[in-house]
Amino acid sequence: MGELEHKYEVEIHETEKRQKLPDKVKTELKESGMMDDKGKLKLKGVSPKMLKRMKQELVNCPVFKEDIQFIQCFVCPNFQSRVTGKVLCKGDDLN
Repeated sequence: MGELEHKYEVEIHETEKRQKLPDKVKTELKESGMMDDKGKLKLKGVSPKMLKRMKQELVNCPVFKEDIQFIQCFVCPNFQSRVTGKVLCKGDDLN
């Protein structure tokens, strides 16, 4: 199996407290069925323990050019894979 095509390898940083997801991202998660009406995330294949850890992680997104919560990165169409503290990102424009 070959390596996934990616433009960026982005470091994952941990933060002390959970970050708040922007309202636009919450709306997209609800529309795609990854969040219920009460705001609880429902990501398939992700344990509650891992989800709690993901809420405390940030990535310096090369597409948005700012720090974003890892969950926002995880559901992005550019997300390829998470490998030992790094995210493989396609880096395509989202407009």
